[in-house]
Amino acid sequence: MAPLTVGLAACSSGSGGGDPLAAAPYDAGDAVSVSAAGDSGTVDPEKPLDITADGGNTLTDVHATDAAGRVLPGELSADGSRWRSTAPLAAGTRYTVQISTENGDGAPGRRTAHFETKPADKRLRVTLGPDSGTYGVGQPLTAELSHRVKSRKEREIVERALKVTSRPRVEGAWHWVDGKELHYRPRTYWPAHARITLRSALEGLKVRDGLHGGRSKPVRLRTGDRVEAVADASSLVMRVKKNGRTVQSMPITTGKAGYRTRNGIKVILGKESYVRMTSASIGASDFYDLPVYWATRLTWSGEYVHGAPWSVGSQGVSNVSHGCTGMSSGAARTFFNSVRPGDIVQHVNTAGEKMPTFGNGFGDWNMSWKEWRRGSALESAQREGGAAVDRARLRPQV
Repeated sequence: MAPLTVGLAACSSGSGGGDPLAAAPYDAGDAVSVSAAGDSGTVDPEKPLDITADGGNTLTDVHATDAAGRVLPGELSADGSRWRSTAPLAAGTRYTVQISTENGDGAPGRRTAHFETKPADKRLRVTLGPDSGTYGVGQPLTAELSHRVKSRKEREIVERALKVTSRPRVEGAWHWVDGKELHYRPRTYWPAHARITLRSALEGLKVRDGLHGGRSKPVRLRTGDRVEAVADASSLVMRVKKNGRTVQSMPITTGKAGYRTRNGIKVILGKESYVRMTSASIGASDFYDLPVYWATRLTWSGEYVHGAPWSVGSQGVSNVSHGCTGMSSGAARTFFNSVRPGDIVQHVNTAGEKMPTFGNGFGDWNMSWKEWRRGSALESAQREGGAAVDRARLRPQV
């Protein structure tokens, strides 16, 4: 390994108080070699960083950090002659290494080294969502990856680098939908008027050979009031609560036989003041082509809460829709104006299938917390580690 002579600058020394018999500090420049594969000013992040002490000196401490402030872990040999990194270096970043030494007289030495790593060949880019803004208390956070991540070790690296903070603090976890998508949610709904930040510290980190993390734009959210609507397909009434108090109650109609509305919790995806709805869009056997106003979307497949003036006579009486929740135009407009994306709509007592957790909007809240945590690579590793410890404790001692 060739010495990397980069940006070494001695700490200042000076006289002053202290033990007059103690050895004076010295410049450790010639006493330390910082090595890496390569013979240029940039080093290969695939190779470990080595630091060695020469001329009878010993290393007492090494502290290496990258431009993002991440500490590079390493091991110091028992005799203090060598330090080697134990984790991959980040690609395309600048490192600062602070080195402490001691000579044969016990005098302390100091050195600071700087070097840069080569850019990665491929970048794992992460798109964080939703867009920054204000949302309802049911809004999950999302991370979409540019490359598929399969192994648990790789998933642990990605998941550990995705940082979620909130005020007030809540218990939450990531869940891998598949190899390219993760969702984050708290154990229960977010608190009202919370502040949430989602960012990625993945930039430069090695995920696997040839793939390093890329840069991502952080997301900053706020939650509004806690707004929850419960639509009962049996009583044919929908009630809307705001911060625990009922603020709206209206007769409704939901899906008829063959088009039953899905049961379960749904998160509002968006609002459209006008939508043209046709039978062809859902493959309905009976023809319709209708202008629909005050439409609040619940699923990507086309389930809405909307105004349905043509079915006012059936609202509160029977279920006659093709899966949407219909109500009078006035009630739909009031509902439309009182909700935002991220608010909750729960359908109960329908004869339809259960709202899927993923794939057709945000059904994240239909999964139990215990099952949700099983989808986290970090939670899985922690459970297995804990089980290993428990088994070790139960093993007979000899």
